[in-house]
Amino acid sequence: MTSSKTVRKPPPLYGRSSELAALDTLVSHLGHGRGSTLVLEALPGLGRTALVRHAMDGYGDGPVLYACAAPAERPLPYSGLHALFCSAPGLLPAQAADALRPGLAPTALLGLLHTLGARRPLLVCVDDVHLWDRDSRAALGFAARRLEPGHRVCVLLTEGQHLREDAHLGGLARLRLGPLDDHAATALIDRLTDGRAAPAVREELRREAAGNPLVLSAAAGRLTPEQSAGRAPLPRPLPGTERLLESYTALLDPLPGDTRLLLLFAAAAQEHEPHGSGADPALLTRAGQAAGLDPGLLEPAERAGAVYDDGVRIRFAHPLLRTALLRRTPLARRRAAHLLLATLLDGPDRTLPRLVQLACAADGPDPALARALVRAAVAPRPYAERSVALARSALLSPDEALRGARLAAAAEQAWLGGDPARARDLLAQVRIVPAPGRAHHVRGLLALRDGPVADAREALLTASALLAPSDAERAVQALLGATEAAWAMGDVPACLDALRRIPAPQPDPALERYRAGLCAVFGEGLRREGLELLRDRPGSEAAADAAALLRTAGASLVLGEIDAACRAGARALAAVRVHGPESLLPQVLEHLAYAELRAGRHARARAHAEEGLPAAHRLGQRNKAADLHAVLALTASVEEGAASCAEHARAVASVAGPHGLAQAATLVTWALARADLAGGRSAEAAARLLPLVGPGPLRGHFAARMLLVPCFVEAAVLAGGGDRPAAVAAVEEFAMWTAATADPQAPAQLARCRALLAPGQEAAARYQEALAHHAGAGGAFEGARTRLLYGQWLRRQRRTREARGPLRDALVAFERCGARVWAERASGELRAAGEAVPVDGGTGPLVRLTPQQQRIARCVAQGATNREVASRLSLSTRTVDHHLRNVFALLGVRSRLDLARLVDRADAP
Repeated sequence: MTSSKTVRKPPPLYGRSSELAALDTLVSHLGHGRGSTLVLEALPGLGRTALVRHAMDGYGDGPVLYACAAPAERPLPYSGLHALFCSAPGLLPAQAADALRPGLAPTALLGLLHTLGARRPLLVCVDDVHLWDRDSRAALGFAARRLEPGHRVCVLLTEGQHLREDAHLGGLARLRLGPLDDHAATALIDRLTDGRAAPAVREELRREAAGNPLVLSAAAGRLTPEQSAGRAPLPRPLPGTERLLESYTALLDPLPGDTRLLLLFAAAAQEHEPHGSGADPALLTRAGQAAGLDPGLLEPAERAGAVYDDGVRIRFAHPLLRTALLRRTPLARRRAAHLLLATLLDGPDRTLPRLVQLACAADGPDPALARALVRAAVAPRPYAERSVALARSALLSPDEALRGARLAAAAEQAWLGGDPARARDLLAQVRIVPAPGRAHHVRGLLALRDGPVADAREALLTASALLAPSDAERAVQALLGATEAAWAMGDVPACLDALRRIPAPQPDPALERYRAGLCAVFGEGLRREGLELLRDRPGSEAAADAAALLRTAGASLVLGEIDAACRAGARALAAVRVHGPESLLPQVLEHLAYAELRAGRHARARAHAEEGLPAAHRLGQRNKAADLHAVLALTASVEEGAASCAEHARAVASVAGPHGLAQAATLVTWALARADLAGGRSAEAAARLLPLVGPGPLRGHFAARMLLVPCFVEAAVLAGGGDRPAAVAAVEEFAMWTAATADPQAPAQLARCRALLAPGQEAAARYQEALAHHAGAGGAFEGARTRLLYGQWLRRQRRTREARGPLRDALVAFERCGARVWAERASGELRAAGEAVPVDGGTGPLVRLTPQQQRIARCVAQGATNREVASRLSLSTRTVDHHLRNVFALLGVRSRLDLARLVDRADAP
């Protein structure tokens, strides 16, 4: 007999909540004397054994019969039942021997289970029952079908997916396990790697394992530190997959030969498709017809669970099934399949897929076919397909230098298509052959998004120098990348150095104005000629190229033309969604979010940043994720307060420091200081900002420093410490910046800073001046901050009645723009001025929640778990737990169901 005391407790199971609930119910019913039978059916590696062990652990000290099939004993009659009985030698009466005798076994086994269940509810577990001998399966199936709930016996079996249901086990209740979903797979990877795997590596593991926890466990445990950090490519195939390939081959072997041939066409067709996209059913039908096969021959594979039709494509249940099929198929047969598919891919729009199939059928180098692939890869096709074509052309190239150049080109297309892992794999092959410049360029782009930006700058400068003699356009793109890297570092001389290396004049007028304008601005700090060059950009917003539109948006932000930056950012987003490249999506969303933030539209900024953050993680762009966290920290400093702001700040700090992201670090410091101000911690805010805006060489990022000045002046004055001289000096610098920028908020903020520093009635005049500027500039939040400070000043001048008007207006404005913490501060000032303030000025129960709490409540109401909410909103599960407890308390609900009903009523029209 076995029990939970003799079975090792497994680690936590991810993504199996419904299966675990079913098993827990089954064991609970058994504990109350109600028996049942269940067969867990799954492809290899999906966790059948782990679920059985969970059930055994859950049964505590109850009696358990357990056996795991031994394939070597399959030829021996009743060897399976013998192993089951050997697990409890002291439990079985003499009649157990009858269950091993031919002719008596089925009825004897049923009687034995009745007897044992009558003593005490019994759990019977058999792992891999499909590998038992036929006689044992027949007897067990006979007994299991006749066990009723009152017999107090539970039979739990695990079985692999098969071509057809085992007749001996027919009629039993079944539960088929599917692969882990993305959230569960990511959580498992984090546990296996202690959270140390780089986002790009985590994404690659998740994709390659396709939800198979055994693949994940085998691969994640064997990664080197370099592989885990993303500095070295993962091995192919992933470690630990060989045994699974054998299991999948065994699944395919019983299929009819013609069915396997159709599957071969499906596997071969995926060579010219993006990863995981499946096979075109129409092409598969034509291939079958050309080979004289009935399309219905695919049905046995569907019944076996090897493939499925999702309504659009034919897909393998797991990528390893495709790998196993290709491995078991002779090379000549594979080549014949590729040649057949090539003849069916006719028409000009299928040139590239046809050439890829011909390349797969090639039996050696073919320079002519390689050149044709390169030419076809220039046509408008998905980046992933271009990458496949260029990689194939490299394999067909006998010249090593040409092979290296084509591998580097394939890596670049993979990067543009949002697949940094494939790009790194291809670049790893380039190292052994010469490819001047191209490989450095792609490595620089990868580092720019997911590595130290100083390294990225050096790689891109090197790439430009190597590319200039042969590829001037790409050399310029490398220099623009080096400029971006220097910008992220906050290094003005490095920005200027990269820009001055761009040959002048550029043939593109918009690019030339951008280059010359930034050179002038960086050379002498917002020099008038530079600003005019950047401002003079006719037609630039009409461009369809996302990268050009991003440059327009960036120039607009430098100028302070916020609305133009928002328009260009929105057009860039539309261009990326339609035309790509996918790799630009996080950067476009970050630019647009930052522009909306500068415009005072915090909710829009948050929405764009929240969309961009999962994209950055999916694409392995930690640097962009840090930038997006910085934007979210700034929105949190307005809408949510210090706790949420600090969480985003920690995410920024984990990347910004090691990778040298000065802009993200500056912005997040601004966010923390603004949260301090909202909470009345002015001294802390001033201490944070002084090193960034005060005198000295180690100041904040050059493009963000001036934006921090109004916060610093407010904090320094309210704190009343010794920072007033630094505030006066900062205001003078801010005044020069205001004179040069078109930022609509700058004049109002300058007047507000001067009001804070002014004596007596001069302060009142300055506040009035600031409010007049706000009236024309828009931006409810900044206007509300000025009214709040003006009301505070009036109240402290003992002009209490006059103070109520500005404070009341500030409170209303803060509430309208969702600035909860700032509204609380205004409420406190208004109460101090003698006016009663209602606790809840809104309508409906959800008004009592912060914006973050509202988002969490709505996610939970839609059925999301806390872990799913955390992943969706880029929070920690601890933060979600904390917020959800507060939501329950504020709304007076006790369950998630009650919360869902309340949210539905609140959102009803």
